[in-house]
Amino acid sequence: MAEHEPLIIAFVCNWCTYTAADLAGTSRLSYPKNIRMIRVMCTGMVDPQYVIKAFLEGADMVIVSGCHPGDCHYINGNYKARRRIKLLKEILPKFGIEKERLKLTWIGASDGIEFAKTMQELVVQAKNIDPNPAGTEA
Repeated sequence: MAEHEPLIIAFVCNWCTYTAADLAGTSRLSYPKNIRMIRVMCTGMVDPQYVIKAFLEGADMVIVSGCHPGDCHYINGNYKARRRIKLLKEILPKFGIEKERLKLTWIGASDGIEFAKTMQELVVQAKNIDPNPAGTEA
């Protein structure tokens, strides 16, 4: 049986993390193909329903990543995201989803190396946990 290749959904801020991903690409830094990026204008726009839907549709991990606190282009969007992620981590076990499957990171626009490193680490972490049961149902 082939090793499970995890699926990771990344909700990334247009202004910081997405720009870091672009910088990683132009710098020829590689990151795993397991990452499916969804660009949002701000992490504060990531509705908890989107995260839960990603898990219910089979994502092994979900990451929300944006500007460092205090650097948000929308003033306080990353603080809103931080509060939502904290609440989601309390709610997810009620859906049978381990809270370790949800990550929140701050990656600035000039952090292309940090972006690539973070994505590689996420895939390693995802491979060390059981596949999401929702993703294995036929």
